[in-house]
Amino acid sequence: MSPSCSAKILVVDDAPQNLALLTAALEPQGYEVLAASGGKAALKVAERAAPDLILLDILLPDLNGLEVCRRLKQTATTREIPVIFLTARTEVASVVEGFSAGGVDYVVKPFQTEEVISRVATHMRLNRLARELREKNQALEVRTAELTQEIRRRHEAEQARERADEQLAVLSGLEAERWNLAGLIGGSRHIRRVIEEIRRLQAFDRTSVLITGESGTGKELVARAIHFDSRRSQGPFIPVNCVAIPGELAESLLFGHVKGAFTGAVSDRKGYFELADGGTLFLDEIGDMPASLQVKLLRVLEDGCVTPVGSTQSRKVDVRIVAATNADLDARIGAGTFRQDLFFRLARYRVNTPTLRERPEDIPVLALHFLRLFAAEMGLRPPPLTPPAQDALQHYDFPGNVRELKNIIERALIESGGDAIRPEHLGLPVVRERPATATRATRQAAAESLPLNLAAAEDLLIQRALQETGGNIADAARLLGVHRTRIYRKLAQEEIDPAPASKV
Repeated sequence: MSPSCSAKILVVDDAPQNLALLTAALEPQGYEVLAASGGKAALKVAERAAPDLILLDILLPDLNGLEVCRRLKQTATTREIPVIFLTARTEVASVVEGFSAGGVDYVVKPFQTEEVISRVATHMRLNRLARELREKNQALEVRTAELTQEIRRRHEAEQARERADEQLAVLSGLEAERWNLAGLIGGSRHIRRVIEEIRRLQAFDRTSVLITGESGTGKELVARAIHFDSRRSQGPFIPVNCVAIPGELAESLLFGHVKGAFTGAVSDRKGYFELADGGTLFLDEIGDMPASLQVKLLRVLEDGCVTPVGSTQSRKVDVRIVAATNADLDARIGAGTFRQDLFFRLARYRVNTPTLRERPEDIPVLALHFLRLFAAEMGLRPPPLTPPAQDALQHYDFPGNVRELKNIIERALIESGGDAIRPEHLGLPVVRERPATATRATRQAAAESLPLNLAAAEDLLIQRALQETGGNIADAARLLGVHRTRIYRKLAQEEIDPAPASKV
């Protein structure tokens, strides 16, 4: 069988006839033959050409072949080249000395070309196999190092999960499963305070509760916890978004109607209050309830009776009211858009849900919770959050709070395909740097230029923020430090033009 293409053989012999004979025998086998007549020349050729095998005569005029072999084995570029000695000496001591110098075989002079060709082919094949073995061993070492690093990383991730599990114990597994309280997971003092307030309400199942906090902080989750941790847990929990109620149907949806009360009322219908009888009615976004409806809600809170639309008969209901808002109700009371007496009725006990910015230590625990949640839905094993990704989450201000974190984690899991989550998978928006702190004089001048009416001042500030950001509502919200839904509501209520004011 012919050797691989371009295999090079260096023949070292001081006899020209031997060089010619070996060249004539090896070249037809497909080898490229290099020749040297002395030991020093052989070292130079070997260093420059890096042959695949060397046929080396021991008796050379300038440098003994054994010494040539020793020097070859001392140099990194020639150390692995197999050396076959050409020798007339067959004594055991001579053979042993050749092997000790680094040779792999010897051929006795006068040699037979067939024997030389056979020995060369054998050692070329052995050298090729040895080289392949070295390469596989090197690849195996690299893979072993990678696996070792992966095992270490997974061990560290598992330790992080165990630490997170300890923090998750703030809520018992039973409570978390029953309420699905993702927004209340964590060990920060803010969350512990909220949980303590929820448990404090256990024995007071008739007291109305007002939950305040930014959008996405888990106000409805707190409302559900209040319900399911009370004696009303066996009764219904009816959530109602006051913003989503159509104005013309609001009274009917809340209090019900009788057949024929209006066009389309083909039968009697119970309202949300009657549906929640014996349980809890959760009124979300209560700050956006129309003034006309506020009066009727106040009456129900005072006497516990509802009157369906089109009926003259009142019906007694046993309902606990839990309301929630991200609006500044004090400001709305001052502006005359929210009734103060209704506020006092609703806010017999207040719970404020903290922003995610206030409890950054809970971010890793929440991220882990959502990773497990979405990974289970996708049939994946929860991947680890890399330290840079954790750092990116810790330094993001989360204007959308827990809801935004949940969306970010779901997106990251999809982006990563189930692999370790890196910062680029999070898709965090670039947050504009906050403007430098104004001087005392500047702040005083700005304050004096604002109207004393809170609602009017809010309108003016929103207008200025929109002008500053070219009408970009998301950027304006970040500039003001509020959620963008607050600006959307204001735009709808006050008919503020989101377009930047033209310059004159």
